[in-house]
Amino acid sequence: MNWQSHYGFSRMIKPNHLTIGLNMPIENHGKEKPTLDHQVERVQLAEKLGFSSIWFQDVLLEDPTFDDPATGQILDSFIYLTYMGAHTKRINLGTAASVLSLRHPARFAKEIASIENLIPERLMIGLSSGDRRRDFEAMNVPIMDRGRLFREAFDYVQHLLYTDYSNTETPLGKMENVTLVPKPMSKIPMFITGYAQQTLEYVAKHGDGWMFYPQSVDEQKGLINQYRKEVASFEAETFKPFFQPVVFDLAENKDQEPEKIALGYRVGSRALVNWLKEYEAIGVNHVLLSLGDSTRPAEEVMKELGEEVIPYFPPHHDYK
Repeated sequence: MNWQSHYGFSRMIKPNHLTIGLNMPIENHGKEKPTLDHQVERVQLAEKLGFSSIWFQDVLLEDPTFDDPATGQILDSFIYLTYMGAHTKRINLGTAASVLSLRHPARFAKEIASIENLIPERLMIGLSSGDRRRDFEAMNVPIMDRGRLFREAFDYVQHLLYTDYSNTETPLGKMENVTLVPKPMSKIPMFITGYAQQTLEYVAKHGDGWMFYPQSVDEQKGLINQYRKEVASFEAETFKPFFQPVVFDLAENKDQEPEKIALGYRVGSRALVNWLKEYEAIGVNHVLLSLGDSTRPAEEVMKELGEEVIPYFPPHHDYK
């Protein structure tokens, strides 16, 4: 697939460059349940300021033992994503990440093909095998089977999306003289999150890119190099991007150097530019910022990022 002709992918991804997205909800809720107030206005502001994407989590149940007061973003990822798509024009809308092991591939394929038809070439699908035991229990799916289920579902989704009247039988279902409607208007980018209970070889071969958790520059550089070598062993001329989520607290002092917090950093906006340039230099192509633990109001943080940081990492084009 030549992704350079794909509106959303080419707007967000380019070799040797980095762009910035935001995780939902766009709210500094801390340890409290988010209010979800003003989310449409904040997504529209993110689009205006030059953030390349907005990302939605796929979580079913509130589990007090799991440190996530937002329970993803409370609302269902696909329903909320589509709603935000109807209120915006350019910004990419992605999942970080859809738990494929808990979604039947026939229904999943129908949903994402429908979204792709409604908001063409802006849907970005992150895929994971899941890690929330209570969600698996609620669906009566053995969590220890999630790696196998991920592989089976992934293959079935590709068949459903991109073949017509091609018979197949899988452990998850069969198709005989039928085809999925609608078909996506364009190929849908799919990025594997973590290892999804698979090998690096599998991730490099099957994903259109890789989302991996934050690490030090040296650790991330080594991992990206491994990943790119694996990709090259399958498709020598193919570029596949690397994504990194970061929990983020914007310091009042614009020059404050990065200070470690849980799963991320507290850092000033000018120092953040230098920090992001370090990760850009080692091959990180997109960063997903979470403002949930921010000590400053979300809109204030967004506007400062728009003024001080986004100009160094803008979307790669704005045609539509």
